[in-house]
Amino acid sequence: MKPLNEIFEVTYGNKLDLNKLARLDREAGGINFVGRSSQNHGVSGTVAPIPGLDPYPSGLITVALGGSKLLSAFVQDGPFYTAQNVAVLRPLSDLSHQQKLYTCLVIRQNRFRYSAFGREANRTLRTLLVPDIDQFPDWIDDYDQSVIGKREKAADGGGKIVSLDCVDWKPFTYSDLFDIRKGQRLTKANMIPGCVPFVGASDRHNGVTTLIGQTPNHSGNTITVSYNGSVAEAFYQDAPYWASDDVNVLYGKAFQINPQIGLFICTLIKKEKYRFSYGRKWHLERMKQSIIRLPVDKSGKPDTDFMERFVNSLSYSSQIRAS
Repeated sequence: MKPLNEIFEVTYGNKLDLNKLARLDREAGGINFVGRSSQNHGVSGTVAPIPGLDPYPSGLITVALGGSKLLSAFVQDGPFYTAQNVAVLRPLSDLSHQQKLYTCLVIRQNRFRYSAFGREANRTLRTLLVPDIDQFPDWIDDYDQSVIGKREKAADGGGKIVSLDCVDWKPFTYSDLFDIRKGQRLTKANMIPGCVPFVGASDRHNGVTTLIGQTPNHSGNTITVSYNGSVAEAFYQDAPYWASDDVNVLYGKAFQINPQIGLFICTLIKKEKYRFSYGRKWHLERMKQSIIRLPVDKSGKPDTDFMERFVNSLSYSSQIRAS
């Protein structure tokens, strides 16, 4: 094991505030802005280039030094600026991309040594013990680079992302589009071990909170929406499952829900989250009368072909399993 600063040059970033910078889309030349987030490689947005301040080059590692996402570490795939409390690691010797990713994983596994706001990593990151390069697992170096290239190519949605701006949208009530059914109560005491997904009012793991041995009460190719707990969390379900009584289940009426259509609609449903809360639940009768806006074809019906084409044009769409 070695201190981190014997493998990397550790510096403390730009210490910039995102709200004081001009926003600029990446397509127009915007630079990634890395904050203390655990999502999207830590990138909080893109900003206009700052005169007199060169961004850090791609290939370096960023580490969040404080906040609730302490020690979130990522290899940056493009030039970037950083917020406050973000460290930047530059390898002192040549490291492969896989070795950098492994280092990020090791750094994250030290999170238990700190607390979100009581003990941060500003002073101690440099001396954090990590495996020396010759102690890295053999499979890192043996990983076939050609496989990575094939996966990255397969992950590409096939070209330019289909635009959402060139289609007509129309409001529909949920009852127009879906047969909405309630889940069924099942207590932990009555659950038996098995392999059937149990979907509850959770915002994680596709809503699945455990596996049970009961017979599924809903079929796949449907959408589950929490009306209680994590209200308006929506997930496409590809296989039969048990839905709890905190969940409403959507069955397509005039169209069959598949993975692409399901993911498209789930994204729109989640955008309605702000309308509801623990005090204002999205119960069955309220959901039936709620409005969802969808792209429509020339006949004014939901344009499911467009939804599929849009999702299939996105990066990593090739990883979506066919139902």
